[in-house]
Amino acid sequence: MAKQKPKRLRKRIFTSYLTSTVSITLVLFLLGLLALILFNAGRLNDYVREKIGFTLVLSDDLREAEILRLEKSLSTEPYAREITYIDKETAAKNLQEELGEDFAGFLGYNPLFATLEIKLFSEYTHADSLAVLEKKLLQLPQVTEVFYQRSLVSVINDNVRKISIFLIIFSGLMLFVFSVLINNTIRISIYSQRFIINNMLMVGATRSFVRKPFIRKSILFGIYGAILAGILLSALMLTYKKELSGIISLDDIKVLGLVLVIVFAAGFLLSWISTFMAVNRFLKMKFDELFY
Repeated sequence: MAKQKPKRLRKRIFTSYLTSTVSITLVLFLLGLLALILFNAGRLNDYVREKIGFTLVLSDDLREAEILRLEKSLSTEPYAREITYIDKETAAKNLQEELGEDFAGFLGYNPLFATLEIKLFSEYTHADSLAVLEKKLLQLPQVTEVFYQRSLVSVINDNVRKISIFLIIFSGLMLFVFSVLINNTIRISIYSQRFIINNMLMVGATRSFVRKPFIRKSILFGIYGAILAGILLSALMLTYKKELSGIISLDDIKVLGLVLVIVFAAGFLLSWISTFMAVNRFLKMKFDELFY
């Protein structure tokens, strides 16, 4: 029986650390998913904003060469992401398809003007930037009018601001929950060794000496959990690449690498801090308090 007790104790300790590793892995996996969503929220924000653009109505007496020079000149501007030239005939054809009627034949002439459609980069789609650009474009001699959907811009900016605030609050809450889960998991695993901690103190070991093996082992299991979480994240992304293509981009290796670094750092830091706090708690306890 005396020989079986150390084995039983080692088995119990191993089980507690295994449970901790599995729990840490799952928590870090969720943390990695949250980081992926947050990083790609900016990408989604840019995608929505870049649908905003200007419609430049051109003078009716412009020659084709002048229009091409204007288009080439505008394409060099830092705000222009994409420029599309729509001539009078194409504009009439598009409107005819939308209305289902030949309005040009009814009127006897084509009342539409040639236009340039300018799609903007996301950083130029804020209300103040759009006002400045509108004024600048109206000063061009080839342009008679400038249109953009002010109501749509207002709705997009308001919704983006609300979603950003929600994501910040939600992320903060999730980080708190993840930290608490890892902290409780590690504390439970160390609880099974509270008498070992007390015995080490009784034989004269210093607090730093007692903490060192627990912190070292906990950090090691935290790193194991981070590696497993990284493997699970990579497997999930590769398995469901097509299904997640509209939400998460896998083409940007830097984003995926940064997420894995965050997961690894979180596994290291949370394990170290939680173990330090948990061991300190038991170091301060008297022998009689260890039974409760």
